[in-house]
Amino acid sequence: MASPPADEPAGALVLFSGGQDSTTCLGQALDRYARVETVGFNYGQRHGVELECRSRVRAAIAEGFPDWGARLGPDHMIDISSFGAIGDTALTSGAEIVMTESGLPSTFVPGRNLVFFIYAAALGYRRGLNVLVGGMCETDYSGYPDCRDETLKALQTAIRLGTEIPFSIETPLMWLSKAETWALADTLGGSAFVDLIREETHTCYKGDRATKHDWGFGCGTCPACDLRAKGYREWREMAQAG
Repeated sequence: MASPPADEPAGALVLFSGGQDSTTCLGQALDRYARVETVGFNYGQRHGVELECRSRVRAAIAEGFPDWGARLGPDHMIDISSFGAIGDTALTSGAEIVMTESGLPSTFVPGRNLVFFIYAAALGYRRGLNVLVGGMCETDYSGYPDCRDETLKALQTAIRLGTEIPFSIETPLMWLSKAETWALADTLGGSAFVDLIREETHTCYKGDRATKHDWGFGCGTCPACDLRAKGYREWREMAQAG
């Protein structure tokens, strides 16, 4: 485990959903910062099972990675379930997952990541955590505009202006493919961390925890499963070729 450089902030707050991406980001933050806390959000998501995975992932990290566990601080859950009622999307209802006339999939929840970071900043302000870490990515993704680097840089500026605190929004996966995200997990914690992600994290939009694949649990057909499965296959092929 790396020792934090002397000029690094002491701690970070990770937006932690219990999915592959946020778990990988959590591992990297634990490798980098002396103190790491997590925050999750109940926004009325269809795949609410991810909230149940969060505690299992945290417990598995604390038990299986003692050095990381020593740095893992409290978890915070914020209920914004009323947010999901604002828009009828496939992530907050039983609506079919399709491409809409806007060119975005029906799983897009307008403003979701913006709201997450605003709440995280308010929490970080109180907890003395100025680094906010999220698993957003615009390489292998569904086209959500609130996942884009430009969006989050603008939001960082707004949060700094609105709090007079030098908050930093970090997105370690922004320019990584899903295959590279799997590779990062392997670099951070080896096969044990990869296995934890496969077994305990949740990505499937439909909330399927009954169907097991080599890359983890999920329906295998929704966009989130497709990206995760494709990335896993590509990473395994690269690892075998290397």
